[in-house]
Amino acid sequence: MKILLLSAYDADSHQYWRKGLVANFPQHQWQVLTLAARYFSWRVRGNSLSWAFGEQAAILKQDYDLIIATSMTDLSALRGFIPSLASIPTLVYFHENQFAYPTSTKARTNVEPQILNLYTALAADQLVFNSNYNLQTLLTGAEQLLNKLPDQVPTNIIALIKAKATVLPVPLIESATGNQLATAAISTVWDQYGNLNIQQRPLLIAWAARWEYDKGPVKLLAIVKELVARRVNFRLCIMGQKFRQVPSEFATLQSEYAEYIDQFGYTESRAEYQRWLAQADIFLSTAIHEFQGLSVLEAFNVNCVPALPNRLVYPELFASQYLYAADLDLATEARAACQLMIEQWEMLKNANYFPAELDLSWKKLKPSYQKVIDQLLIARH
Repeated sequence: MKILLLSAYDADSHQYWRKGLVANFPQHQWQVLTLAARYFSWRVRGNSLSWAFGEQAAILKQDYDLIIATSMTDLSALRGFIPSLASIPTLVYFHENQFAYPTSTKARTNVEPQILNLYTALAADQLVFNSNYNLQTLLTGAEQLLNKLPDQVPTNIIALIKAKATVLPVPLIESATGNQLATAAISTVWDQYGNLNIQQRPLLIAWAARWEYDKGPVKLLAIVKELVARRVNFRLCIMGQKFRQVPSEFATLQSEYAEYIDQFGYTESRAEYQRWLAQADIFLSTAIHEFQGLSVLEAFNVNCVPALPNRLVYPELFASQYLYAADLDLATEARAACQLMIEQWEMLKNANYFPAELDLSWKKLKPSYQKVIDQLLIARH
């Protein structure tokens, strides 16, 4: 079977998913087209133009059995520009939706990305969401938007989307599941603590996310200040992908709290990134926008205890023992996060306290992906 895979805004999490997909279905012939994850407003509106009339146009006009595209793809326009694509079964994978972005952020204030989400969802034959939170926020947000439009708004849009939607998480690659990395990482990262037992060494906290406003750098800085004020013996590993505009809180962290930071910035390799996660005691999230949280899940599966805000997708995936009170004023939320990490640290020191494994591996989820693909092909024939 020949599959066209389109990743119109190929950010790290999108790359992670598409590479896993290709690797786990080697029996198929894959044609992969990607566009770099930059210039968001242009990319989500212009990807169909770039592909249909650019140097890759000939690739799009080949014969395919199936199209798999990310939700950033302007599918309705692409099918209009390349009419042969309209007859090919199409699955759209939603890593995120444009209806659930925090309204306080400086980016994505234009309603057009939301409209594009709707058009792409309606143009596809099958929709797959990485979490129920993702699906429900799209349905709710889309209904609210449609209710604001002045006239000639079809009444069946939400029902059409819901009828062809299912939830299927991004699977974790096999090397990042289980606890095998936890042992391998000892004395390979944060080596200065390798010879200290858990009673002697500091609390090792990892934070990993895109360095953007929606991942909560304001909250991260407030939590670090609170940890310092409480005189907690801790060390920080701050990782993640930078873009052209970096929130100022990261510069403040680097300049004012450097003595507490052992890793700051993007890791050189995936192996190094996984070792940082495996060595850490606690994985802290401060996100105000998260649809699945791959970094949290990877950390969780190498016995790194999560400390997560009680919002977004997290209550769907994790028990209350890993969640701190959120959506409060900044100081109160920072205190709640610190208190949870301190309690977790005491449990780690006084007992063999590790989170249970959450199996979202490709081995576990591959049959579900296969079923979705098979259903589309059966429908075509």
